[in-house]
Amino acid sequence: MNWREITVKTEPDAVEAVSAILIDCGSGGVSIEDPPIIRQNIAEKVWDAFEFPPEVLHRDHVLIHAYLPADSRLEERLALLQERLRELNSDVFPGAIKEIGFSQVQEEDWANSWKAYYKPVRIGRRIVIKPTWEDYIKEPGQIIIELDPGMAFGTGTHPTTAMCIRFLEEIIRGGETVFDIGTGSGVLSIAAALLGAGAVRAVDYDPVAVSAAAENVALNGLEGRIKVMEGNLLDGLGGRADILIANIVADVIIRLCPGAFEALKKGGVFLASGIINSRSEEVFEAARKAGFMIKKVSREGDWVSFLAAREG
Repeated sequence: MNWREITVKTEPDAVEAVSAILIDCGSGGVSIEDPPIIRQNIAEKVWDAFEFPPEVLHRDHVLIHAYLPADSRLEERLALLQERLRELNSDVFPGAIKEIGFSQVQEEDWANSWKAYYKPVRIGRRIVIKPTWEDYIKEPGQIIIELDPGMAFGTGTHPTTAMCIRFLEEIIRGGETVFDIGTGSGVLSIAAALLGAGAVRAVDYDPVAVSAAAENVALNGLEGRIKVMEGNLLDGLGGRADILIANIVADVIIRLCPGAFEALKKGGVFLASGIINSRSEEVFEAARKAGFMIKKVSREGDWVSFLAAREG
């Protein structure tokens, strides 16, 4: 299959909002070239400067890359994408989007085109997400997640995923049953298992994501503790969990809330993320209506994550 690459040149303040639009319009994820973050990681000796060309290091604007399959829905998705980016550029972040480019990419090129700027990243107190093609020297106490997101993306570096990992570090004590709904590359399932969860069920409706997640589970030697399943949200899971993760989008989380309540044990925790700030109160209300008690909220940029408990 061929793919259409969309490249958006934007100001840093609009990165999260642009990324959300690209994902909402059908991209499995985004690849972000953010020169200030690259320069910061180089200054902190996380990354090496020689790995990045000068034109990247000295650029002021952020480049966001996303990929849409060149199928029967491509033109419809591109039209919606351009309309929403125009609205964002005029109403929310005036003038922030400097340029939008489109190009066709062969699948074999697509598979490697986003890898150049995906490096090992530390998240939270202990987790390091390391792409399989990069070297990294483990420090004492660190937990290394080997990841090749492939076509499922989900590298763990996006704020919505990073906030989930930090929450998981707080709430996992050992032996929990975890449901990961919309697992993508499987990074959150793997993090939960490596932090001590006893059994994890990772679910995604996209067979490409299911395949990528299964491969990443195997890379980390967790086949015995993580079961990767193709399915729609909670369908076919059975049983109840101690922790239910949903790093998706606001509309899906709203629909999921009643089912999530029923899928959790008494005292269980609902960890939701992927919520754009403007939709957060709407999602909180849906969670409360379903019976949850909101315990903790985390915000990063334009994104919101929260922990909610089933107390009854």
